[in-house]
Amino acid sequence: MAETGVSPLPSTPPARSPLFRAEQFVWLTARVLEQRLFAYHFLHGTPDAVEAALDAYRNEDGGYGHALEPDLRGPVSQPLHVAHALRVLDAIGRCGGQRVERVCRYLTSISTADGALPAIHPGQRGYPAAPFVPVVDDPPSELLATGPVVGLLHRNEVWHAWLFRATDFCWQAVESLEKSHPYEVEAAVAFLDSAPDRSRAEAAADRLGRMVREQQLAALDPDRLDACPVAPGYAPGEHHFPHDFARSPDSLARAWFTDDEIARSLDHLAAEQQDDGGWPVRWRQWAPAPALEARPLVTIEALRTLRAYGRFVG
Repeated sequence: MAETGVSPLPSTPPARSPLFRAEQFVWLTARVLEQRLFAYHFLHGTPDAVEAALDAYRNEDGGYGHALEPDLRGPVSQPLHVAHALRVLDAIGRCGGQRVERVCRYLTSISTADGALPAIHPGQRGYPAAPFVPVVDDPPSELLATGPVVGLLHRNEVWHAWLFRATDFCWQAVESLEKSHPYEVEAAVAFLDSAPDRSRAEAAADRLGRMVREQQLAALDPDRLDACPVAPGYAPGEHHFPHDFARSPDSLARAWFTDDEIARSLDHLAAEQQDDGGWPVRWRQWAPAPALEARPLVTIEALRTLRAYGRFVG
């Protein structure tokens, strides 16, 4: 039998526990990458197995493509695919070395004039993509794309010339935010949580947290979602909750919410597990394959968030 990186049967979660149900959902629906990620996080799987699966999405230019981020189809490398790949490498402790050096060369090659990243590189044209990520000829720099990448590289103490201007861009973008939306705020948090200047990051996060509450970007009471507006352009019901911004107690965004607000948010997250064992996709679904591929990703992140807060689901 081929090596799978999955531990023997005795490590299997108790039958019918939330984790067992999620495991069955992952084996039923997930790509090989998410199967191995689940095994790594919850079944003592190996980082080598995850890294081997991730390699299938890597391109010769040092970037990643092939629908690694399910809403962008086709083979071409894209910044959002790279951010996804770096999250995987960070999760398994492999975000460094020559692999990340090649990634940084790719990021340098596609950067905008101010040294940051566009959300979608024009190379996506001609391949299917979600309608909410339009392809344009001269795309602007986006915090949405740049913040998570810069944050992950700093988190892993990667040093590359590309980072200098990209970091400056993130500071300027975060500190000038006046009117925002949840995904952009999440990208800002991803940057601030690992930015090297901690006092500056804490000050920026404090201001950002006040803005989130003033603009009602977080649904603080899951039992009264009808009273919480959804950001323009988002799908009906595409609310964001405190745990979406503060994915672990160590995040700077944790200070934005009271203990009761976090507890209600986590209760809601745990209750979202569906009958098939997976968690739902809340954003707009535009084709069957991206929705199917996204649910295991959402499921793994839900389990990791619950575990980070001590809500062990095994």
